[in-house]
Amino acid sequence: MQQARLLLNCCAPAWESVRKASSGMARWGPLANKVALVTASTDGIGFAIAGRLARDGAHVVVSSRKQQNVDRAVAALQGEGLSVVGTVCHVGKAEDRERLVDTLWMDKEREESIKETMQITRIGKPDECAGIVSFLCSEDASYITGETVVVGGGTPSRL
Repeated sequence: MQQARLLLNCCAPAWESVRKASSGMARWGPLANKVALVTASTDGIGFAIAGRLARDGAHVVVSSRKQQNVDRAVAALQGEGLSVVGTVCHVGKAEDRERLVDTLWMDKEREESIKETMQITRIGKPDECAGIVSFLCSEDASYITGETVVVGGGTPSRL
């Protein structure tokens, strides 16, 4: 009987944690109780980063220049049960961003040339960039300072 009581006392805190997490009373994960503001986060890498940070426990604020993009991203992430809100935020000129994007992938010949220099020989996916951002925001990276982390598929890089 005493062993059973000891076992119950030992498991009670764990059961309480599971109960709280399933009822939404507490946030868990490496970014629990943190707030992440992610700019340009309604599509592509920014959206993947916002989703990853939220899945890792952060309360995320997504932003974009257009309200309909914000609404779409918030709905998608909240649809996964994540803690996300959004706001409109203009972080620069749209034509400059579009020109930049249209330049490192609309040219298939250039894309193939770039892939040849990569050890992985493919263009990275947004989700592959999101993991390192979440790690760097977590307590697991608390002793990392002043480092450059290249997420480049093995592409030679110099800074």
